[in-house]
Amino acid sequence: MKATKDMTIGEIINQNPNAARILMGMGLGCVSCPASQAETLEEAAQVHGLDIEKMLSELNNEA
Repeated sequence: MKATKDMTIGEIINQNPNAARILMGMGLGCVSCPASQAETLEEAAQVHGLDIEKMLSELNNEA
């Protein structure tokens, strides 16, 4: 299953254990924050000023 912008960070990490490392490496340090369980990848990207397409590319190429 590929990561999508509508998935929560928690869902992505549950699906791909390497996702936490990838996201943290891209500047998303809150992957273990309780809010990440309900926040979508797109919401997190917007809040942190990150490129959602680059994040999806990294996550889906690594899976």
